[in-house]
Amino acid sequence: MADALGTQWRRAGHEVLAGSRSAGGLREAAEFGTDAVLLAVPYAAVVGVVTGLEPVLRGRVLIDCTNPVGPGFGLLTAGGPAAAERIASAAPAAHVVKAFNLCHVDVWRMTPPVFDGRPLAVPLCGDDEAALSVVRRLVRDLGCEPLNAGGLDRAGLLEATAALLIGLWVGEGADAQAIAPPLPFAAGTA
Repeated sequence: MADALGTQWRRAGHEVLAGSRSAGGLREAAEFGTDAVLLAVPYAAVVGVVTGLEPVLRGRVLIDCTNPVGPGFGLLTAGGPAAAERIASAAPAAHVVKAFNLCHVDVWRMTPPVFDGRPLAVPLCGDDEAALSVVRRLVRDLGCEPLNAGGLDRAGLLEATAALLIGLWVGEGADAQAIAPPLPFAAGTA
């Protein structure tokens, strides 16, 4: 995720520095730049990574693209709190925004991700308007459309949606996009 999104943001003119747990450089990557920090590590590692970087993350926009999905495509955070809320608790002075968690990494390698003439919509959950504004700009820089999905207290819904979609796509080979009718039908106005 970091490579795919970082590559696209570089193409859009952003300066990007990637760090990794195995090769070091997490602190340097978190300190780099002014826009945001993308947290793209396995869910099992998020709290430990964020706790270790908490002093560096103070006041920063922290984008959570993780998915707490386990065996059988089950939600590892069922019963709460959501992964994004756990991250916010581990770095209380960071401005956490849940985003970019509903699509496979290959979608983020597309330039731009457009399907049947429609740009991909990216739901965002967060509580800080300035942080959401930064992430909206990053979404648009990918050629996508940001969607307001509510506060961070709704991030668990995005995480559950990811678990459902991954299970349908990977487990069943289903066209999960077909489960949502076009807006006029969904809203009952057609």
